[in-house]
Amino acid sequence: MFDFSVISQWLHNLLLSIVPEWAAILIESVLVALVIITLYAVFAIVLIYMERKICGFFQCRLGPNRVGKWGLLQVFADVFKMLQKEIIKMRQTDRFLHDLAPFFVVTASMLTFACLPWNKGAHMIDFNIGIFFILAVSSVGVVGILLAGWGSNSKYPLIGAMRSGAQIISYELSIGLTMLTMICLTGTMQISEIVEQQAAEGWNIFRGHVPALIAFVIYLIAGNAECNRGPFDLPEAESELTAGYHTEYSGMHFGYFYLAEYLNLFIAAGIASTIFLGGWAPLHIAGLDGFNGVMDAIPGIVWFLGKTFFVVFLFMWERWTLPRLRIDNILSLEWKYLMPISMANLVLMALVVAFKLYL
Repeated sequence: MFDFSVISQWLHNLLLSIVPEWAAILIESVLVALVIITLYAVFAIVLIYMERKICGFFQCRLGPNRVGKWGLLQVFADVFKMLQKEIIKMRQTDRFLHDLAPFFVVTASMLTFACLPWNKGAHMIDFNIGIFFILAVSSVGVVGILLAGWGSNSKYPLIGAMRSGAQIISYELSIGLTMLTMICLTGTMQISEIVEQQAAEGWNIFRGHVPALIAFVIYLIAGNAECNRGPFDLPEAESELTAGYHTEYSGMHFGYFYLAEYLNLFIAAGIASTIFLGGWAPLHIAGLDGFNGVMDAIPGIVWFLGKTFFVVFLFMWERWTLPRLRIDNILSLEWKYLMPISMANLVLMALVVAFKLYL
């Protein structure tokens, strides 16, 4: 498996030979920021097209097929149209909070996006408390949603923001408990170490037996709720709240919310593929050296993207199969079922680790 840290170290040494250390760090920071922004935009376009086609498949229709071959240019046309739209200033809004909210949501999304391990040595943020950092920065997004509802000074956005705040804060508990379950198995919170361990010993979803599988299923349910996606899309229920917390937004301010929603879907899937499915680590089967050699020949970034888009498909399958729930049912599902099951599952994983029953 190729280690991308060789390239990053070579670039760092090259810059140090040309400019002072502070300038080298500044240039590297700008390059990393440009990479994050580029990947953020590219994956948003891919996910929007993928969602439309999968939605069409589940509803027995074609999806976008007019603009470009197979409708490939439809998303670009929509982006161009969005960029031309005027940002309308609504009267009697809290202008500062109203304009600040989209940037909170996008910033939280980008910080979490930067934590994903794309390949061996190809991660932008890798702290020894990586899982804790992901939980911390991802929760900042709900602040932007609450600011959007409050700053709009309108009843529909306010109700949508209150729903979203209650829903996201509730389901963060199940997300945190499932991650804690896998931390109990791996013994570390550092993202790179979690993936390295799975590359050496096998994917966590297989190593952790039943508790890991239960945690994965709970994560799939809570992950969709965290992203405000169906059947948990009550914060922006069109039939009740017009567009929820972004009803009063237009132009690229609305585009930022739209962008963050799809990237949060990719981030949730990327985290699932990292802590459950081995991230960039290839699939190995004990005793099949030839098969393992072929798997090792596939680049790590291909493994990571393949697993991530597989989880994205599971999220989309969940959205386009199940009907929208009432807000009280959504909260009951979390507090009465998912959280108690997650806590019991954490205890079960602790027993598995204590008695060394993992593979």
